Amino acid sequence: QVQLVESGGGLVQAGGSLSVSCAASGRIFSIGRMGWYRQAPGKQREMVATITSGGSTDYADSVKGRFTISRDNAKNTVYLQMNSLKPEDTAVYYCNVVVSLYTYWGQGTQVTVSS
Repeated sequence: QVQLVESGGGLVQAGGSLSVSCAASGRIFSIGRMGWYRQAPGKQREMVATITSGGSTDYADSVKGRFTISRDNAKNTVYLQMNSLKPEDTAVYYCNVVVSLYTYWGQGTQVTVSS
C-alpha cells in the first residue's frame, strides 16, 4: 500500500555533515508520526529522531543538538540533517512512517563516519 524510498547516506569524516531523506508514496490519505531509526552490526535497532504530524520532535540523547529532523507534508517526505558526526553514528539508517493503522519501513541507507 505504502512504499518508502530513502536517499542519501555515504561516507563522511568525523565532524562532517550528511543529510538523508525518505519519500513516501502509494495510497496515502494522512501520514502520522515519521521518524528515523538506525542499526549497527550486531546491535538492536534504536530510535534516532521522530516528528509528529503536529511538528513535535523527539531525539535520542546521543544525537540531541547535532541532528535535526524535519518533514515536508506536501512531498510526503521526512529528512534528517546530521551534523558533527561521530564514528559512533555509523549504522544503517531506516525511515519509519505511520499511515492509518500501519507502520512502514524504508530499505535503509548506510552512513559511515570515519575518524
